[in-house]
Amino acid sequence: MYNDVIMAGFGGQGIMLIGNLLAYAAIREDKNVTYLPSYGVEMRGGTANCSVVIDERPIGSPVVGRPLSLIIMNRPSLLKFEPRMKSGGIIILNKTLVDPEVSERNDIDLVAIDLNEVSEKAAGSPRLANMVALGAYVQKSGVVAVESVTAALKDALHAKYHKMIPANKKAIEAGAAAAS
Repeated sequence: MYNDVIMAGFGGQGIMLIGNLLAYAAIREDKNVTYLPSYGVEMRGGTANCSVVIDERPIGSPVVGRPLSLIIMNRPSLLKFEPRMKSGGIIILNKTLVDPEVSERNDIDLVAIDLNEVSEKAAGSPRLANMVALGAYVQKSGVVAVESVTAALKDALHAKYHKMIPANKKAIEAGAAAAS
């Protein structure tokens, strides 16, 4: 089943990491996947987004013009990508930084979560808000299993960060629970 998502936020919010992690999870489930990162000109604090396309069949293009789903970590990303979204889609919104009232769509499933708070409670750090967002997206969309995402942490994280796998796993699972 075809699914695509654009993940967007500021540089330093871990957008590329969760895009890569979702791609590895899809590979673990023997699905076809494309991952297309896009960076702003700045390193930290600039814009960052990526698109991930997952399908059982071969994928013709990694470019996502009208996304089915969005993971939005900041207000500029919501303003940029929400108008392009297909009706009936899912937005996982970082309520920590974006007031859900900013959304102008009533034909989508807007899941607003205080990602920093959930991350702090589950994993002891607000820095894993990206993992909470990914867990919520996977739970809500069903594109891959939450277990596939947590198993793929070994693939997506450099070996020197494998000590962080337990905290990342907690954050992903907390995100899935928050979206349920």
